[in-house]
Amino acid sequence: MRESHIEGTVNRYARDRGWLAFKWVSTSQRGVPDMIYFKDGECLMIEFKAPGKSATAYQSAIHRRLKEHGFHVYIIDDIEQGKLLF
Repeated sequence: MRESHIEGTVNRYARDRGWLAFKWVSTSQRGVPDMIYFKDGECLMIEFKAPGKSATAYQSAIHRRLKEHGFHVYIIDDIEQGKLLF
């Protein structure tokens, strides 16, 4: 299963439940999570991966920095796993 399929399916699921979902593309900072979601004052960040794949070392470093500032970053490689967050 491709990463894009997992991301698209989870995005539709989140939006159907009222979450704002934005693709996070940063031209000046690579390694940011793929998607950022907002609802009722909550913010979730997700890095999507193909099944069995993990974040790169650089992505992990960025995720760690975000977590140090109190944000949750999830690495999702399965549709059902992603749905559980919402």
